[in-house]
This record gives sequence, structure tokens and C-alpha cells, in this order.
Amino acid sequence: MGNSVIHFVRAQSEQRFNTPPLGAVRASKASSPQYRLARPCGIFMNYFIGLDIGSSTVKAAVAQIEKDNTLSLVSLLKMPAFGIRKGTVDNFTDSTQSVGSVLTEIKQLSRSAIKNVVLAVGTVDTKVQYSRGVVAVSRADDEIFQDDIARAKQSSQAINLSPNRMILHIINKEFVVDGIGGIKDPLGMVGKRLEVNTLIVDAFTPNLKNLKKIVDTLGGEVQEMVLSSLASSVAVLSRRQMELGVALVDIGAGKTCVSIFEDGELIHAAVIPVGSNNITNDLAIGLKIPIETAEKIKLSYGSAISKELSARDIVELEKIDPRAKGTVSKKFIAEIIEDRLAEIFELVNNEIKIVGKEAQLPAGVVLVGGGVKVANITELARQELELSAQIGIPDISKLSVSTPELGMQAEDPEFSCAIGLLLYESTPYKEAKPFKPKVPVSLKKIFNYFIP
Repeated sequence: MGNSVIHFVRAQSEQRFNTPPLGAVRASKASSPQYRLARPCGIFMNYFIGLDIGSSTVKAAVAQIEKDNTLSLVSLLKMPAFGIRKGTVDNFTDSTQSVGSVLTEIKQLSRSAIKNVVLAVGTVDTKVQYSRGVVAVSRADDEIFQDDIARAKQSSQAINLSPNRMILHIINKEFVVDGIGGIKDPLGMVGKRLEVNTLIVDAFTPNLKNLKKIVDTLGGEVQEMVLSSLASSVAVLSRRQMELGVALVDIGAGKTCVSIFEDGELIHAAVIPVGSNNITNDLAIGLKIPIETAEKIKLSYGSAISKELSARDIVELEKIDPRAKGTVSKKFIAEIIEDRLAEIFELVNNEIKIVGKEAQLPAGVVLVGGGVKVANITELARQELELSAQIGIPDISKLSVSTPELGMQAEDPEFSCAIGLLLYESTPYKEAKPFKPKVPVSLKKIFNYFIP
């Protein structure tokens, strides 16, 4: 591997290591048992990939089906990204090369793994809307069967959607049987009229197809596309947090993704076109230094809170970059960072206001993504959002982990999305897929037979 490649771990599949739950945001092992296939699929040594293509890095999590039919996390990779801007492709050649460097590493584990890709998407054009489907129960005895449920969900897709937009997810909110609502699953119940209220997530079709084409060009196959913040929520949020009410905020390099949950359901999602790169750019302009130096200063000396810092606490720029001259106070650095983060949290709060939950989410806000690696960011989030705030840690207790080192790397909030993609298919979310590729038999069995 070249020096530019950040390759965390590629663990040997024969090794097994079960790490205990760590971190601030984590369901206990008792409530989050190791993921296991409900019955043997008969195929071993199969891999599949959670692929998160960001503006600054490409991240991948690779899972393997073990011989006891549990899932094992065997590799995490992170490499520089080029040609991606705010979740969309703006240079196909550069972006393909960036993703190709990751898939090349994965092929050293298994050449077939790249045929089983679950891809994160979080383009700034992503929108959500509520919809409703209504059907008459088809059987004479009024018992509701699976085909009635399927027809109701199909009916909810009859929305006013522009020709250049594609449905990414259709998530059931509740079913209503003969006017009685709040039903999670009406199968086997009796009624004449069945309704379903859904939340539909859609995005600009060319943006989704361009992301998929990158993987196709490299010989891979995308089996599923998942909203990035929804994937992150699967990795870090507990069932109790989602029941109480919580906002998942994924701060990436070029954008910030928000998902809001209440009563165990997703009630809103949005993608904000501002991210941690904006902070770095502000520092480069304010301090008149190269962008690379600004990134180092942000991570090494930055803080989201400036009021307690002294203007006399100085950073010598030349020690960070020989090309940079002079000094700058840590207080001034923090003021620049604080201003931009405050703007991001204001935009997040606007999304929370849309669903009428301003300062009213009992489980607060959970921060994930590479952009949360700034000192005191949770304190600023608490101030700006008037909610409790914490950093989200991927819950790897749901997977076996090949080595202790890999377990430690997996607890990085930057990998929340990639790990969440591996866990996503075992969630109860019901969805409409924008693409309908033929799913390999082995992967289909994984997705059909997972139990939490």
C-alpha cells in the first residue's frame, strides 16, 4: 500500500475476538445479542461490504459469515477520496480511482466480496415526505394477509414524484385497520379497510446512478442503497433512545446528515450542505495558511468553545508547517471553529423544528462522523440545541470481531455509517429499492434470515 492509504486493519478470518461494549452510546449485550443467521445458509466464507463514499474519505466495513452462522467484522478501510462533493460525483474518473483503491484492498480478502456491496447515499437533494396507502381487505372473512399489506404499501407509493427523482426508502410509520391506528403489524388481524402511513425518502436519480456506476465500473455490484444517516443510526442508537426521541447528526466533510426518531420510528431526515471542510476552509482563510495546515490545526489545537481560552495561549505556525510564519492564539482558532459549528447546529435545529421537537427530544442529540473530532463539540451542541449531546460509538457487540485491534478501530465514530450498513438489513425498516439487481443467493439468505 502507498503512504497515502490509511488502512486500519485487514484481520485474518480464522481469529475471533468478542469485544465488550464500550463508549457512550451503546445498547448492552443483553439487549443486543450477536447477530446470527436463523438457520444455516450452507455457504461459508462469504463476505459483503458496507461502503461509505464521502467527500474526503472512502470508508468500507467488510463482514464475513462464520461457520456458526454469525457475522464477523473482518476489515475496516479508510482511504482519501477525490471527485466527490457534498455526497455527489463531480469528477467520475477521480472518484472511481478513489473507490477503486478500497475495493482493490478488499479483493485481497475475497474477489467475490465486491459483488455484495451495500452503499451509503446522502446527497444534498434528499427529501422526505409522508404518504398514505388505502386498500380493501381482499378475503371474505376479513382476515388481513401479507398480500393485503403489500398492496397497501404499494398504494402509498402513488405520490407526486418528479421523473428525475427516485424513491430510496419507504418506511412504515403505522397501520390503521377500520380506523384504529397505531398498529405496527396488522398481519392476522380482522378488518375491512387497511391503511398504512409511510415516510418516503427520495433523491435525484442521476446522483444515485452515478454513485452506483462507480462500483459497477470497478466490477462490483450494489445490492442495496441506504440513506447514510439511517445507516449510522442503526450502528449507534439504542432502541430506547429511538423510543424516547433522539436526533442523529452525522457531520461529514462536505455535508451534515440528520435523522430524527420518536416512538421507535424515523420521523424526519435531511441533508445539510455544510460540513467539517467548511471549518477547515474558514481557518485557512482566517489564518492565511494552506488548507493542509488548517486541517492539522483544527484537529490538534481546535476547540468548539472559545470563551475559556486565553488570547495569550499561542500556537507557532512554523512548528506545524515550515511554510507558515507567525503565531496565532488558540482563542482565535476556537472562535473561527465555534462560529461555523454554531451555524451547523442552527441548521440542524431548523430540521428539528420542522417536526415540532425543538428542545423536546428526551434522548438528546447523538453526534457521529469525522467532523465530530473537535474538542468540546458536545458542549457547543448542548448550548445551541438545548438538548443533551454525546458522541456516538458504533455498537460492535452486534458482531464478532476478528482481532482486538480491529475492535478498537471500529469504535471510531467516523465508521458509524459503514458499520451500520452491515447491520441495516436486519432492521425492521421496509423499503422500496431504487435499483433491482439480481441479489446473489448467499447475500439474499443473509438478508432474509437475520434475527436481532
